Amino acid sequence: MASAPTDSPRSPEPKSLIERAFDQALEQADNGDRTRTRLLDAAYEQFCRMGIQRSSMEDVARRAGLSRITVYRRFATKDELVEQVILREFRRYFDQFLIDIQQAETAADRVVLGFVSSLRAIRGNPMIGGLMSAEPNLIAGSMVGDDGLMLATVRQFLAAQLRLEQRVGNVSANLNTDLVAEMMVRVSASFLAIPSHVVDLDSDEELSALAWQFLVPMLDPPATPR
Repeated sequence: MASAPTDSPRSPEPKSLIERAFDQALEQADNGDRTRTRLLDAAYEQFCRMGIQRSSMEDVARRAGLSRITVYRRFATKDELVEQVILREFRRYFDQFLIDIQQAETAADRVVLGFVSSLRAIRGNPMIGGLMSAEPNLIAGSMVGDDGLMLATVRQFLAAQLRLEQRVGNVSANLNTDLVAEMMVRVSASFLAIPSHVVDLDSDEELSALAWQFLVPMLDPPATPR
């Protein structure tokens, strides 16, 4: 008599690009492959100058001064190369983010610094910022075209940071961390995807004032639900 099938253990969900970048920032990961770094540098410069769609693996090889075969030995496809370039940019952002929040004394300060540094880093990135200027619909589509997965990943990261603040008593134990993180991420995403005619997104002072006025109060939930 055949035995009943048993459920095999489910493999863990693969981590998103943002999660992997944050893990690498915490670990200060660096594989030390100089040729790979040279190719990533060349790809980043090529994408900044010509855009991702108009760039080929041959263009990257030429800019790096390496053979096309060398590129394909490190990166099997263009999609893989693009992903690794973006991953490195996210890691650089998180490296700076972790430095920025260390300068903050309170949870409110960390929210403000996080908001300002996020917009500054993304808008100021030559590759991502260039795409935002040249192809704004592409950026907006990437935020909503994956059923909200990208925003959900950032929201999970931010909610985890807020729960850390809760555990050490920096914010109220009654704070709905997931909801507050959701609102903060949506505010940030809207400024990235849609130009503002009211707020100067290139002014750290205006962004800080905005965060103090609208984001920091979210850390103080009402005493009783309405």
